[in-house]
Amino acid sequence: MDLVKVVFQIIIALGIVNVWVLRFGKDTRWRGGEAKTLRDEFKAYGLPIWFMIVVGGLKLCLAGLLIAGVWIPALTRPAATGMALLMLGAVVMHMKIRDPLRKALPAMTMLILSLVVAFA
Repeated sequence: MDLVKVVFQIIIALGIVNVWVLRFGKDTRWRGGEAKTLRDEFKAYGLPIWFMIVVGGLKLCLAGLLIAGVWIPALTRPAATGMALLMLGAVVMHMKIRDPLRKALPAMTMLILSLVVAFA
């Protein structure tokens, strides 16, 4: 199970970096509502831009802690729990604006992976 947790930690961390760094300003089919960028997505959810900055900063910090947790296991559970809470928030936002289930699928997947890492 330890190897599975480590693989999940890396998948979560790389997924977050992909969304918040590499694809930040790019259109994807997973964006909430009709959003073309992350900034547009937060607007679609009715959230202020400062909140996007806070969420993005937290997610990137937690992703870093998940990677560090490979070598410092004590970091893993708190980082994965924090990530699970943020991913739960993402799922709720998709539901709030009545997105089709497929748009919430990446957030749901990250939520499940985070819960496995935190509590398995």
